[in-house]
Amino acid sequence: MARMVKVEHSVFALPFAYIGIFLAAGGWPGARPFWLLTLAMVAVRSFAMVVNRLVDLPFDRHNPRTMDRPLVTGEIRPWGAVAAIVVCAVVFWGAASALNPLCKALAPWALVWAAGYSLAKRFTWLTHFWLGSVLALAPLAGWIAFDPAFVPTAGLFFWGVLFWVAGFDILYSCQDVAIDRFMGLHSVPARFGVGPALLLACFAHIVASLFFLMAGWSAGLGPVYFGAWAVVTLLLIGEHLLLAEDDLSRINVAFFTFNGVIAIVLGLGVVVETLL
Repeated sequence: MARMVKVEHSVFALPFAYIGIFLAAGGWPGARPFWLLTLAMVAVRSFAMVVNRLVDLPFDRHNPRTMDRPLVTGEIRPWGAVAAIVVCAVVFWGAASALNPLCKALAPWALVWAAGYSLAKRFTWLTHFWLGSVLALAPLAGWIAFDPAFVPTAGLFFWGVLFWVAGFDILYSCQDVAIDRFMGLHSVPARFGVGPALLLACFAHIVASLFFLMAGWSAGLGPVYFGAWAVVTLLLIGEHLLLAEDDLSRINVAFFTFNGVIAIVLGLGVVVETLL
């Protein structure tokens, strides 16, 4: 089950949830909201991942890159995936309900939106931006976990995460362009080609960097955060320098390593600033 949900991928969203809650609290938010938020984030991310694996099963059986996934090999049966989806949804709703009434009211809609991404590639090449919007809920969730209100700073982080995730998901999908076209699935590389996809991903990351800059300014953060932002911007540049239209051999380094570090560095920049 751990291989199917890829718990390590929580590094993409969890730091941004912590950004939201630490900014809302102006420092340490307290053990109870912190751990409830952590539980909710891991549960909803696992829910979305298992839903994606289940609905993509007919396609994963034909993709050489995904043929070793547990649902494809039979290591996990579909009923097991359904059970995991139900458990994760219940845990998420329970954790959100324990935070405050606004989180409780919004929890079902967050589940619907997260599950909907898995179907997006069937009808739109904007699927990458849908995924971005799912992960971009993290800073909003973190904020309302402590302060049940929507504020501009959390909104700016929302847009930063949306474009950041969309950009690296476009890069990652470049390796599946042939199978996506064969299976009739939609993505930026399948629709426009790898070259234009790389350019659009670069543009998305430029926009993401600008939103992260404006979010720091909106929150009144100082040199620690802006130093972290500068490192993140350099990492985004480096991510694109690793890849070329005719050479995607370092896609896993660009996708997981660089972006995992990006999330952690920006998260630490906010946490340290609020604790100083």
